[in-house]
Amino acid sequence: MRGEPPNGPVGGGIWGGELRAGGDGTGNPPESGATGPDTTKSDPATPDTAEPAPAIPLSTTESGTADPGPATPGTAKSGPPEPDPAAPDPAQTNPTPVPPPLLHSTDDHGITRITLNRPDSLNALTPAQRDDIIGLLEAASADPDVRVVVLTGTGRGFCAGADLRGGTSKEVLPGDVARTLRRGAQRLIAAVLDCEKPVIAAVNGTAAGLGAHLAFACDLVLAAESARFIEVFVRRGLVPDAGGAYLLPRLIGAHRAKELMFFGDPLTAPEAERLGLVNRVVPDGELAKTAQEWAARLATAPTRSLALTKQLLNASLDSDRATAFAAEAAAQEINMTTSDARDGLRAFVERRSPKFRGR
Repeated sequence: MRGEPPNGPVGGGIWGGELRAGGDGTGNPPESGATGPDTTKSDPATPDTAEPAPAIPLSTTESGTADPGPATPGTAKSGPPEPDPAAPDPAQTNPTPVPPPLLHSTDDHGITRITLNRPDSLNALTPAQRDDIIGLLEAASADPDVRVVVLTGTGRGFCAGADLRGGTSKEVLPGDVARTLRRGAQRLIAAVLDCEKPVIAAVNGTAAGLGAHLAFACDLVLAAESARFIEVFVRRGLVPDAGGAYLLPRLIGAHRAKELMFFGDPLTAPEAERLGLVNRVVPDGELAKTAQEWAARLATAPTRSLALTKQLLNASLDSDRATAFAAEAAAQEINMTTSDARDGLRAFVERRSPKFRGR
């Protein structure tokens, strides 16, 4: 049986619903507006059919006659110079730059942007990208200067699932699949849910399998009009992974979740908004602007208060009333020790606008 190493990607292929070839992440022909990675190869270079130039003697003297032997002192040689073996190869000294597969930056307002940058594969996620995103989210949680995170993609895909094309062939033993999921897709979704800063998904195109669940795990979801969400697992005879069976019933209820996962039909952005999977749908050209506006508002909010609020809301559906009330009281107790809470109360008494610093 062919498979990936236990520590490889898990949101696609045999364990996650997206195939190595890409497309919409399903292995089926791309649907309208979605294409997979370009697997065509350039034709071999054709030989030069131009008429060859006249042969040049290996060595000539200034008079133009052939030089049968070594040059004598004071005699200049003409003809093409011999290559210097010590000279650097231009192809090595000026290599074609390769765009990084993941872009990230943090501006002066504390807005961290994480951008999947493999548009040719509809931003199918590699194991390295997955681990980098987890690391960036953990770093954002620990950095008081980071106030909000925006997650998006380049090109026509937000994320078409996991890219397993770099996997190796090995025998898959009992326990390997479950271990791979725990270390891979589930760890990524948990990193989004557990991030102590608000995470905004700016869904610019197709979000399939792991990619759809990555968006649904975010705190706020903006979608371009051309975006689509696809529960592709059923198309390959697979069980949903990457936390899908946990996320969807909590977002839209069990019956709607079953409809999406049983049929695997593409869900348009307006339909996703109607179901409650998306906060707002905007024209494609306004997605980046709207995400910036929302991020800027959150960057001036009381960051620690938002972190505690996020924890309460994420845990609420798994808690009974007594547990939820106790968690709320504990969160309020913790929050009252923050500078932002103290300034917020003073600002109310002084009838001024508070200035939250995220501390």
